[in-house]
Amino acid sequence: MKFTHLNDAGAAYMVDVTDKQPTVRSATAQCEVRCSPEVIAALREGRVPKGDVLAVARIAGIAAAKKVPELLPLAHTIGVHGCAVEVTLREQDVFIEATVRTADRTGVEMEALTAVNVAALAVIDMVKGVDRSAYIRRAGITAKSGGRSGDWTRTLPED
Repeated sequence: MKFTHLNDAGAAYMVDVTDKQPTVRSATAQCEVRCSPEVIAALREGRVPKGDVLAVARIAGIAAAKKVPELLPLAHTIGVHGCAVEVTLREQDVFIEATVRTADRTGVEMEALTAVNVAALAVIDMVKGVDRSAYIRRAGITAKSGGRSGDWTRTLPED
């Protein structure tokens, strides 16, 4: 197995994508924030002291998708041409899904993963005053399209 971000000597480097042609690409990631029943009820009823948690999480996810090259040292700077972050209350958790799109030389999997994880961190930041036990779980890529490797989908496994 050869990792693309390691040279022959095993040192990390940024892969050169200069010669690749831009193509339309997308990636979808999901994660969950497990919260106490009291927090889920407060979220449903709009009683969280810090405000509209779901709106803040959505915006945080979108902003994060555009910051990936600043966070991951070997990530390429690419155009994030579309980013949709959906935040849904479920019985035991807050479900977050992000789809990021581009027309560029490399994929947007890291952008989608960053979007859902930062959105999840925003949820935790806003509820931590009433639920210190909230945590992120089951984060992963669930679909990608475009590029050399084509289309791919999966369902995240249950715990």
